[in-house]
Amino acid sequence: MSRIVYSTDQGRLCPQCEQAQQQCRCKALAADAEHSARSGNGVVRICRETKGRKGKGVSIVSNIPLDDASLKKLKDGQLEFQGDQRQTLKKLLEERGYTVKLAGG
Repeated sequence: MSRIVYSTDQGRLCPQCEQAQQQCRCKALAADAEHSARSGNGVVRICRETKGRKGKGVSIVSNIPLDDASLKKLKDGQLEFQGDQRQTLKKLLEERGYTVKLAGG
C-alpha cells in the first residue's frame, strides 16, 4: 500500500488526505475533534465538592462549551463557587440557553 506524497501538478501532498498542503484541512479537523472531545457532549455539569477544602463545600461547574482562549483563562477548564450554589447556578445557566445536569451528591 503506497501513498502519493508529491505531485508535479500540485507539489507536496498531505500524506493523510492526499490534498495539496495549501488545501489540507487535516490539522484543522484534528483541532476541531480535540475541542469537541474536551467540551464533552454539550451538557454543563455542576457538582458539589468538599475534598481538600477542610470540609468547606464548593460548587464546581465543568464541561462549559467555550472557545480555547476562554477555557485557558479558567483553572482546569472549571469554575468554582463558594458554598452550595448548585440550584442558583443551574437556573442561571439554563436561562442563558445551556443544558445543565447536576452531578454527584
